[in-house]
Amino acid sequence: RVQLVESGGGSVQAGGSLRLSCVASQNTYSRHCVGWFRQPPGKGREGVAVISAGGASTTYAASVQGRFTISRNNTRNTVYLQMNSLKPEDTAMYSCAAGSNWWCPGLDATDFGNWGQGTQVTVSK
Repeated sequence: RVQLVESGGGSVQAGGSLRLSCVASQNTYSRHCVGWFRQPPGKGREGVAVISAGGASTTYAASVQGRFTISRNNTRNTVYLQMNSLKPEDTAMYSCAAGSNWWCPGLDATDFGNWGQGTQVTVSK
């Protein structure tokens, strides 16, 4: 079973940037779609961005389009989420997860598994 570990969260002011990393315990991870999701305080989990196994296809939530960039380095079993122009409404626990296939089904969290523990992102005004 693949284990995913997130890192890179922290506290920043609005307008700042952070880069999150999601590292997998197995290299078979490179054969799967991977997604970043977030759960704001008191709210449900929402999809942020997903990337196909080879990295050629990405999808973003409308709320982060143009500000966040998802990428991956399969030689390092790592998927990144570069977050720029952060807003207070981006405050959430961010988690990564793997899909069942090389292609991505979308941003629905129910299509993903092997969830990591998450990393907290807090954006102040």
